[in-house]
Amino acid sequence: MATMLMKQTIKNNGVASIEELRSLAVEAGVRLIACQMTVDLFGFGRNDFIDGLEFAGAATFLPEAQKADVNLFV
Repeated sequence: MATMLMKQTIKNNGVASIEELRSLAVEAGVRLIACQMTVDLFGFGRNDFIDGLEFAGAATFLPEAQKADVNLFV
């Protein structure tokens, strides 16, 4: 229900869809990195996620994050 309401709110306000925003981000060279520990903790597998997603633990992510201009941790 929450997903449906969010999608409708996005549409009603003329905002690009999540799919469109993701596509534009990937096209612009944004790297999407999932926390491997969280993936494991919740019992997900790599096939449960979108294509193009990278998986890394904190020890791998932090040095990469230091080199980046912008980081979003969600």
